[in-house]
Amino acid sequence: MPGAAILVVRAAYRAGAGRVTLGLLDGEMMNVVPVASPETVMIQLAGARGGLEALPESPPAPAFHSRVIGSGLGTTKRAAELVSAVLADGFLGPQVFDADALNLTRGEPERFSDVSGPVILTPHGGEARGLLRREVPATEAGRLDFAQELSERAGAICVLKGARTVVCDGERVFVNETGNPGMATAGSGDVLSGILGAYLATAALRPDEFSIFDAVVTSVHLHGLAGDLAARKQGERALVASDLIDFLPAAQQSIG
Repeated sequence: MPGAAILVVRAAYRAGAGRVTLGLLDGEMMNVVPVASPETVMIQLAGARGGLEALPESPPAPAFHSRVIGSGLGTTKRAAELVSAVLADGFLGPQVFDADALNLTRGEPERFSDVSGPVILTPHGGEARGLLRREVPATEAGRLDFAQELSERAGAICVLKGARTVVCDGERVFVNETGNPGMATAGSGDVLSGILGAYLATAALRPDEFSIFDAVVTSVHLHGLAGDLAARKQGERALVASDLIDFLPAAQQSIG
C-alpha cells in the first residue's frame, strides 16, 4: 500500500520534521514517491535480513532521531524479516510500530519488550485484537484496561485508536477528546504515525523539554484537532486522510 507510506512522510513534514527518509523494500516505489512528496529522501533497503542497511546505489542511511515502522509494508516473508531485524537492531530512539508491523507480531506483544529504545504501538481495534487475541471491549473502562494490559505486556506506550483514543504507558493514561466520526477513513492512522514520528524526534532531541509520553499525547490531540477543523470546513462525510495533513498547520497554530 504505497499510499500509506506517502501519507506518513507528508504528515511528518507538516508536523515539523526537518528531514524524512523513507526506507523501501520495493524499488518501484522510487518512481512513485517523488511525485507525491518531492521532499522525501528515499533509500532502497538491502535484503530484509540486513534490516535498515541501504543498497549501495542508495544514499547511506542517516542517523535517525525516531522511526516509524509498518505503514504500507505488507505481510510477506521479507516484511516479517525486516520487522524482526528492526526489533533487534539496538536503535535507541523512539519507534512507532503500526499497521503491518503489528499484524506481523500478532499474539506476541512481548516481542516489543526487548527493544532498546522507547516503543509506541498504535493499533486500531482489529490490530489490537490480534495482539492480545481477544476483542477490544466497547466500554471506555474496558478500553482503558485493554490498553494498560497491552502496554504492560509490550513494555510500550499503547495508543489504542478509535473514538476517544486511549494513550497508556502502564501508569499514566490520557483519553483524547478531539476527533470525529469522519476520521474513520482509510489512511487516517498513517497520518497519525507521521505526526508521531515528527514529535517523537523533537522529544529525542530535547528530552528535558518534551517527554516521550507528552509527544505521543500531543500528536494524538493534534491529529484529532486537524480532523475537527477539516470537518468544520467540508463536513464529516467528505473527510479523507489527506485532509488531515492539509489542516495540520492550522491545528498546530491553534495550540501555540
